[in-house]
Amino acid sequence: MVAFGATIISCATAKKSSAAYGINSHTPSKPFLKMPALTDGEFPKLLSQTGAFKNTPNLVPDDALIPYDLIVPFWSDGAAKLRWISVPDEKIKFAPTGEWAFPRGTVFVKTFELATNETNPDLKRRLETRLLVCDSAGGVYGVTYKWRADNSDADLLESNLTEAVSIQTATGARTQMWYYPSRADCLTCHTANAGLVLGVKTRQLNRDFTYPSGVTDNELRAWNHIGLFDTNFSDADIKNFPKLARADDLPRSLEDRARSYLDANCAQCHRPHGTVAYFDARYDTPLAQQNLIDGHVLIDERIDNSRVVAPNDIWRSILFMRTDTTEAFKMPPLARNEIDEQGMKLLRQWIERLPGPPVLPPPQISPGGGNFDKPVAVVLKSEPGAKIYYTLDGTVPTTSDLLYEKPVQLASPTILRAKAFKPGFTKSITTQEIFIVGQ
Repeated sequence: MVAFGATIISCATAKKSSAAYGINSHTPSKPFLKMPALTDGEFPKLLSQTGAFKNTPNLVPDDALIPYDLIVPFWSDGAAKLRWISVPDEKIKFAPTGEWAFPRGTVFVKTFELATNETNPDLKRRLETRLLVCDSAGGVYGVTYKWRADNSDADLLESNLTEAVSIQTATGARTQMWYYPSRADCLTCHTANAGLVLGVKTRQLNRDFTYPSGVTDNELRAWNHIGLFDTNFSDADIKNFPKLARADDLPRSLEDRARSYLDANCAQCHRPHGTVAYFDARYDTPLAQQNLIDGHVLIDERIDNSRVVAPNDIWRSILFMRTDTTEAFKMPPLARNEIDEQGMKLLRQWIERLPGPPVLPPPQISPGGGNFDKPVAVVLKSEPGAKIYYTLDGTVPTTSDLLYEKPVQLASPTILRAKAFKPGFTKSITTQEIFIVGQ
């Protein structure tokens, strides 16, 4: 027998029926738990004082909290997340598309754990638990609790914090930087324009989840069954609701999987009336109206003919460039210090399979730029049959500039820029290295 909220369910009985519900009833939570109704109230100093857990060290939630998960989670530097929602005795305003509206006093609880041994992914360090509270004024606020080393409790952070986390590898160790957000950081993404609450919506919860009862059920079906929504839909309706696609959900199209990834990671800001940009990353918006493919960009990163997504051209796709980096122009810009390699593989495959002419990669420059005590011979390489044109004055190369035929001898400070050309191919983007020679 397994206790969940005020209901006791027999796992053996529940598993006999494919129609068993993951949750049989809902015990309304105390509004706000033990958090203040507004940000001018007093915040509990410890996670154990928030009312979210009845056994904090073991992450045993209060009986009223409901566990949930998402189809496509936001990338958080590889961390695993455990999620719960605390819903008071009011209804969630359900919508098949777009965002839901949550009762004041609803609290979302999310714990982050990071694998600290690459040879044993089960070894994790508990880093933080964030609470997002739907306040009494119709907005939201977020707080972060940083876990102690012994996992006995977590302490309230008053501001943001960056910490170096040691990760064991097969050959030694590496350091990964982890960013703990401030309350102001939370409001950067959790805006009214984005619906205040991110992730918890139809297209993300239209999935199966194994509940503490031992029953696996569609989350929308389970939540509907216990009366969390202000409308009642049938089980048959669920199959017609939108559903995001995981990156590894191969039966779904590459386009669906890529657009699902963008919805989860970009759409909170990239939508109408959001951040200053031309494209709409929401999955609900038809692809033809998203202004993604061949969409114009505001910041071209000095790339000729750049687009949000340039068909079959990974080098002119600014969306890919900014998500596949940790440099200052990275996207998303907040709380990300690692590249999502699986996500980038997905986006690259999608872009490269969009119909378009073949594209030359930028020429390779060897050695790379830097400081040199004596003259240096620079070698340029491209694909067979391609011609490389280069400049030594920082201008963009054209076919009227120097044609590469042998190593370039540099004896003084030089900005070397190169571009490849080949009949039947889109010319490469310009590549550049700066050489400081003899100084």
